[in-house]
Amino acid sequence: MSEEEQLLFVREDAEGFQDFRDVLSDYAPQIEKLASQLSQNPRSPELIGDLFRLVHTIKGDAGLCRVMFVVPFAHALEGLLARLRSGELVYQEVMGDVLLLVLDRLDLVMAQVAGARKVDVAQMHNLLDALCSLESAPLPSVLATCSRLIAAMVGAQGSSDAPVAAAAGKSVAQSRQQDMLLFRTLAFQLEQRMPEFVGRTERNLRLALELNRQAGGWVDAEQLEAAVYMHDVGMMFLPEQVWLKLGSISENERRLMVLHPAWVAGLMGRMPGWEGAALMVMQHHETPDGEGYPYGLASGEICQGARILALVDAFEAVMLKHAHRGQRRSMLRAAAELNAADDQFERAWLDPFNQVLRRMLEQAAS
Repeated sequence: MSEEEQLLFVREDAEGFQDFRDVLSDYAPQIEKLASQLSQNPRSPELIGDLFRLVHTIKGDAGLCRVMFVVPFAHALEGLLARLRSGELVYQEVMGDVLLLVLDRLDLVMAQVAGARKVDVAQMHNLLDALCSLESAPLPSVLATCSRLIAAMVGAQGSSDAPVAAAAGKSVAQSRQQDMLLFRTLAFQLEQRMPEFVGRTERNLRLALELNRQAGGWVDAEQLEAAVYMHDVGMMFLPEQVWLKLGSISENERRLMVLHPAWVAGLMGRMPGWEGAALMVMQHHETPDGEGYPYGLASGEICQGARILALVDAFEAVMLKHAHRGQRRSMLRAAAELNAADDQFERAWLDPFNQVLRRMLEQAAS
């Protein structure tokens, strides 16, 4: 049967159609449970195998019950899960979210078919195209596509939630809003990797925007917001044992680590309108003394947004290291360390940073 024939959203066999809807409602809780367990144990071959077999069973049941439009969607999900089974990819929570949301969307479509209501065929084709791309895309594209799919499927109803492919005539403002939602979603996915990270996105964003305002708004606020969300997302493309490792890392691990800004900057640089944010992400580990990475740029070669990110990133890292001291003492320790690192940060940004920090300390004391 051709894909065109499979994607006819019709009820070929009324009894079989209802049987499949009932079966799918039984499978959904099992899949949700497995996805939750995988979040805690993402490399478990048993859990991944169980999840693959459930999706394969759904595909088989859909064929037996003549609900043929479900088959290609289940097959595309199988392709992603097959990469997990082979060890090519490591399970991320965002993948489970996609799986569950796709099944929810298929359930909604079956309700539309059962009620003789119109199905947005173009939207479903776009969804299938995005899912099929997950079977062979490199890891950064897999995570980005998954997050974009989630943002689309949980968004407003109607044609505005077509995933990945931009709807014809969509305004630039709408496109940028969707991009920003994607960036924010990826940042929150990063937070889930470590309990200590929870809340860091909002903390970093508030500090970066306030620092920029204090300095007179040198940097475009929208580009800076996007860079705050994305600057460390590249860490998720590394093996978890590298970027979640406590203590020193090996030389090989360090060589991997220094690549993470370039991965995300390359992704953002391919998205129209985010070139400024991409440059900030690329350079946020460069230092005025030329000892930073990935390119060892000197002071005058580093963009202003990257200098803000460097301060914010370092402040958050020191705060986390000294969190046991309490908020006020950890803030004071972080400020002291940053001001002592004269060769790592620009004085032109340290002065407004200190003013912002004084206000933060006053607010914490009140």
